[in-house]
Amino acid sequence: MFAELNELLNASPQKLEQGTFTLLRDTRTDGSFLVHHFLSFYLRAGCKVCFVALLQSFSHYNIVAQKLGVNLTAAKERGQLVFLEGLGSCLDVVFGQEQREEEQQATQPHPLQFLSGSVSDLRALFTFVQAALAPVDGDAWQGRVLLLDELGVLLSLGAAPVAVLDFVHYCRVAVCSRLQGNIVVLVHSNEDSGDKENELLVTALSHHSDLILWAEGLATGFCKDVHGQLKIIRRTSLRPGGERDSLQLYQYKIQERNVAFFARGMSAAVL
Repeated sequence: MFAELNELLNASPQKLEQGTFTLLRDTRTDGSFLVHHFLSFYLRAGCKVCFVALLQSFSHYNIVAQKLGVNLTAAKERGQLVFLEGLGSCLDVVFGQEQREEEQQATQPHPLQFLSGSVSDLRALFTFVQAALAPVDGDAWQGRVLLLDELGVLLSLGAAPVAVLDFVHYCRVAVCSRLQGNIVVLVHSNEDSGDKENELLVTALSHHSDLILWAEGLATGFCKDVHGQLKIIRRTSLRPGGERDSLQLYQYKIQERNVAFFARGMSAAVL
């Protein structure tokens, strides 16, 4: 995890918020560093984490996590991390349908069952998440967390926007409300792309998020000393008696094992 980002968010593994929905949004840049931060943050906090990884392989996340001082393999072995590798799962669904149909007669359906065309909803994926985070007698996890990277991939795989939003809604009820856990979702955003379905998804999620971290590329283009800017939007207006939403804006530079944040225009490169 990145210590400076924790300071900006006023967060620490010893002081966890409960029942929050966090939207990670990126535009003209790669916001995956935020996913790596929250993955390592919640594992260090002792939470049970269900990670639906639709973009990269387990080995990719594990290599980055090790740089941040977290071993994902060990977390899986002790039952703290439940990992769904979307890349491999898609191939299983598309090319292993006949064998899977025989196996599923006595077991649960595949989480990405909608790819087979037999169903159009994401009920199987929700069932997977629900089972992964269900409380078990005797466990001592500090909380439950659902992490999704990247939700827009479901649209690319053929899921309808309504089905994705329904999935998110049921996850919010199950994780945030019933378990008082947290959800963190990454979605790529580009208003100029013409992808109306994806932008509809981003807009809908923004309206229901407690916290939005929006990473944007610089309008001036590439800079080796400033990699982008981060908007931190706290949706305080969603809470009873809440005031106007707050906005903080920082620029950042991604380093080998850390991310440095600074006020806009305060990089050492421009002073």
